[in-house]
Amino acid sequence: MSKKVAVVMGSDSDLETMKPCIARLQSFGISTEVRVISAHRTPAAAEQFASSALENGFGVVIAAAGKAAHLAGVLAAYTTLPVIGVPIKTSMMGGLDSLLSMVQMPKGIPVACVAVDGADNAAILAAQMLALSDGDLAQKLSAFKVQMADEVAEKDRHIGEKL
Repeated sequence: MSKKVAVVMGSDSDLETMKPCIARLQSFGISTEVRVISAHRTPAAAEQFASSALENGFGVVIAAAGKAAHLAGVLAAYTTLPVIGVPIKTSMMGGLDSLLSMVQMPKGIPVACVAVDGADNAAILAAQMLALSDGDLAQKLSAFKVQMADEVAEKDRHIGEKL
């Protein structure tokens, strides 16, 4: 695999939420780089990272943030790479504030967005994007879908035992 995925968090407190994302990317054999960059406290670092992401070998950027969750939008403003936002659950509004900060982007600065704390889906979406030009990754994703279906079928076979 030639392209890697950046997992950028607004705070190190987001790491626990993002661990499933990192693990899922690694399970597909996708190289990841994990960073803490704040849209508000280190905006120059956000600009520099996003501006050079393509030339540094990234294919997708995943950005996780809570509250005034502008990180994904700031990164998207400085790159042509796809940016996936992961809104982090907050104590004030349960993550709705984070979600709205990510999905209400102005025309020309798109950010794909998964559910609040949807780290695993962010990884799968990133893998699907990269798989458009990577046949081996596409096969891994197909096998993953089959595995999920098999797990549900197994649970269906045993659901009566739980009644």
